[in-house]
Amino acid sequence: MIVYHEPSRTYTLHTKHTTYQLAVHPTGVVQHVYYGPRLRDCDLTGLLRYADRGFSPNPEEAGADRTFSLDTTPQEYSTCGVGDFRLPSIEFELTCGSRTADLRYARGQIRRGKYALEGLPAFYGGEEEWETLSVVLRDDAAQAEVELLYGVLEEYDLITRSVLVRNAGQGPVRLCRCASLCLDLPRSDLDMVTFNGAHMMERCPSRAPLRPGIQSAGSVRGASSHQHNPFVILCDREANEDYGLCYGAMLLYSGNFQAAVETGQFENARLVMGVNPCHFTWTLEPGEVFSAPEAAMVCSEAGLGEMSRRFHRAIRDRLVRDRLRGRRKPVLVNNWEATYFDFDPEKLLAIAREAAALGVELFVLDDGWFGKRDDDNSGLGDWQVNTDKLPGGLEALAPAINDLGLSFGLWVEPEMVSEDSDLYRAHPDWALQVPGRTPARGRNQLVLDFSRREIRDHIYAQLHRVLSSAPVTYVKWDMNRSLSGVWSAALPPQRQGEVYHRCVLGVYEMLERLRTDFPEILVEGCCGGGGRFDGGMLYYTPQIWCSDNTDAIDRLRIQYGTSFCYPVCTMGAHVSAVPNEQNGRVTPLETRGIAAMSGAFGYELDLSKCTPEEKACIRRQIETYKARWELLQLGDYYRLTDPFREGPYTAWEQVSPDRREALVSVVFGGARAVSPFRVLKLKGLDPGARYQVDGAGCWGGDALMYAGFPLPAVKGDYQAVQLHLTAVDD
Repeated sequence: MIVYHEPSRTYTLHTKHTTYQLAVHPTGVVQHVYYGPRLRDCDLTGLLRYADRGFSPNPEEAGADRTFSLDTTPQEYSTCGVGDFRLPSIEFELTCGSRTADLRYARGQIRRGKYALEGLPAFYGGEEEWETLSVVLRDDAAQAEVELLYGVLEEYDLITRSVLVRNAGQGPVRLCRCASLCLDLPRSDLDMVTFNGAHMMERCPSRAPLRPGIQSAGSVRGASSHQHNPFVILCDREANEDYGLCYGAMLLYSGNFQAAVETGQFENARLVMGVNPCHFTWTLEPGEVFSAPEAAMVCSEAGLGEMSRRFHRAIRDRLVRDRLRGRRKPVLVNNWEATYFDFDPEKLLAIAREAAALGVELFVLDDGWFGKRDDDNSGLGDWQVNTDKLPGGLEALAPAINDLGLSFGLWVEPEMVSEDSDLYRAHPDWALQVPGRTPARGRNQLVLDFSRREIRDHIYAQLHRVLSSAPVTYVKWDMNRSLSGVWSAALPPQRQGEVYHRCVLGVYEMLERLRTDFPEILVEGCCGGGGRFDGGMLYYTPQIWCSDNTDAIDRLRIQYGTSFCYPVCTMGAHVSAVPNEQNGRVTPLETRGIAAMSGAFGYELDLSKCTPEEKACIRRQIETYKARWELLQLGDYYRLTDPFREGPYTAWEQVSPDRREALVSVVFGGARAVSPFRVLKLKGLDPGARYQVDGAGCWGGDALMYAGFPLPAVKGDYQAVQLHLTAVDD
């Protein structure tokens, strides 16, 4: 619900549990007033206070009032070069050479439904569940309008933000910075949580108190990156899973981003989030509009866990567009770690036969099926089936897979090109390369210039022919290197700062075409695993390969960090062979299965080499997953322990929305002699209900949450148990 109060000139945005308020100052500056737990309709502008502060200049509209300064007042969208010396949200470069931006309120509008962003991902929903606030600001000197867009999804406690910049003048306007979100908070006694890491160890939480100055996370790699994720949290210093005020902010963007927080001189904090201004410029000709990517905010007064669950519900229901919504996704097997590039039809069919006998439902053919592709040094860009490897092509292989009772999926990497490829030999200028410089190679491959439509059309035409040739129901869309040498032969020198963003828009356009032309195909995103795990990709790919690291113990940490924003159903998670390829660790098959079940479940090993005992275990795992998929994928998620802290075990829990069923997963660490008795306190249950716990009798919900459940003693390293709880009627 959005309410405008004319006497105070305030706009108040209400969700089910939160309130957000902004106000128009007499100078025309739009101020941020409040964001926090829900309040009754009220004018909170009394929270805004003023004083004459040295070295904080006053705008012309303030007249002789030296107490009002852009440098000290909280703003909805911070400006640049006109008296506010904190983090800016926008920066213009005008024809005179000025790089300032000065915005004043022009008009506002409240309307039903959700605003739209052309060519960009965004949360969606029916007109009856969304409201939009549009606040138009104007810079008269720049002859530009900046429209702040707010979407309110009341039932989900979600507020979305975006910005449209229009050139309303007669000459060009150049954008050098355009953030999606600015949030000014009147306090700095907060912690900032970012999610960082590296390839094969993504989204590890890092928590630190705000300090004077600027703290930030971001990417200039052309993708949101393994190293930093476009999701951050600001929270009370004492906030934990169950207590404290928390603000979560997610950018729905898959390219270069920046999330920066500045602690100001008067102990306040400003969060600015959007496209990274490094390597970014955008020229607007008269009448043209630039759309900033959408950002989404959640506020929770009940700790980090509730903040996560609010994001999970909104992402599942109003961001992900999944043809299998409300249905179980197929259990898959991927041939990569079983065969790598060395396969033929019989080797693939042997794996598929074993998979079908064990209850697997989808066979995925990974890298090596196309072009001249016997290793990762050639073939990318030539998306034709290698009939030397696969006689008869996919037209023969896919039906043979289908005859075994499995559907068929395929790996692709459309954004890349190998120099040893027919495509590159014909069109070397189609790769991103700076004239006069030798290219930097990643995985011995270059990146196609997806800012150019003719390149996208060429690649898409190849993919369309392949996908039309066989009954393909799943595509894994990969991207295996960061961008460097970013220069486009199709743009003039003064517009090269647009290439990074145009490439991201090109990827989105390709994925939307794929979704439109092949609505039956489930697309899984991948970027060397989790290098592009963000809200932008989830709009097009309802699940993303969480990490190339398939070790069960490392995955506990990776999936834990990912869960702070992203729901379980979006995380691709597979059982792989041991010793693990990435770190050599040996973990029990049962443990690997329990870890992978808290994701989009599958296998990545040679099932034909498994022992009878291992096959029996796999069959049980698949049966368990199929029986409990709804609880695993759609239940409310509770982090019971932190795997980054030394402890005897890692535990998490999924609870059905009606609280009548729960599944508790526990993975123990290294074995020790004379182990103490362990008690695990559960969460999210109905304290007045009684629950049957797998073979352990009936327990009260209050007892399980406040006294705890006695964990069984285990022997051996990295053992795991699952506890299934069902409410029983007295």
